[in-house]
Amino acid sequence: MPLVCPRCGPPLPLAGHHRRRPHQARAVAPKCEASSPSLPPLTRRAVSTASLLLAAVPFPASSPQLPVASASEAAAEAQGETGVSEWLELERYTDQEQGFTLLKPASWPKVEKAGATALFQQEGKGSNNIGVVVNPVRLNSLTDFGTPQFVADRLLQAEKKKESTKSAEVISAGERSGHSGLTVYEIEYTLDSTRGGMKRIFSAAFVASRKLYLLNIAYSDAQEKPLGNQTRTVLEQVLHSFDSV
Repeated sequence: MPLVCPRCGPPLPLAGHHRRRPHQARAVAPKCEASSPSLPPLTRRAVSTASLLLAAVPFPASSPQLPVASASEAAAEAQGETGVSEWLELERYTDQEQGFTLLKPASWPKVEKAGATALFQQEGKGSNNIGVVVNPVRLNSLTDFGTPQFVADRLLQAEKKKESTKSAEVISAGERSGHSGLTVYEIEYTLDSTRGGMKRIFSAAFVASRKLYLLNIAYSDAQEKPLGNQTRTVLEQVLHSFDSV
C-alpha cells in the first residue's frame, strides 16, 4: 500500500487498560524526512495492521496479503471455539534485542514468517494468531500523529479499500501508560473478509527509542459462534501486556 506522507496527507493512530474519549486530531503533522529502504513484504493477517499503520509514518512499507485459512482450519472454526481451556495459560515472551515484551498463550508456538519480528499461531488454527512488527522511525511518540481514534479511523479506511474486505467496524480506541510512562495506543475492531471470514482484531502500538512497535491479534469471531467472554479476557490480557523493556 502506498505511503501517506504525514505532511502531505492525513496522519494516523491505536486502546488499553485506561481508555478515554479521544481528543481532536492534530491539524499539523511532523515534517517528512528522507525515505529509507523498503521493508520486506508482510505476509500474514497477524501483521497486516502493522503495515497499514506504517503508512502513516515517514518510512516505506509494502501492503501484505491476508492469510487464507486452510480447509481444515475453516471446518474447525465453523464448529466454533473449541479447546479454549487448552491455551488459557499465558507465559511471558521477551525480546531483549528488539526491546519488547508480552504475554502469549503457552501452547501457541512461534513460527517464522517474512516481515514479522515475532508470530505465534494457535495450533490447528493458524489464522488465529499474534504478531509483532518492529521498524525504525524518525519519531519520538505516536502522539505526533494524533489521537487513538484518528489512527483507528485511518486504519479502517485502509481496510475498507481492500477488495477482500466485506465490512470493518471500530469497537474501541484509546491509550494507556506503558513502561516508564510510555504512551501505548490500542484499537479493537471487527473485520469481515472473503479471505478470512469474520475476525476480531486487537492492535496495540507504541514508539520507543525511535522504533515503532506494533502488535496485532487476530481471532475468529463467526456469527454462529461469536468470541466468548473467556477467550476475550485472555486476548485482552495479551493486548494490555504489550510493552517496552
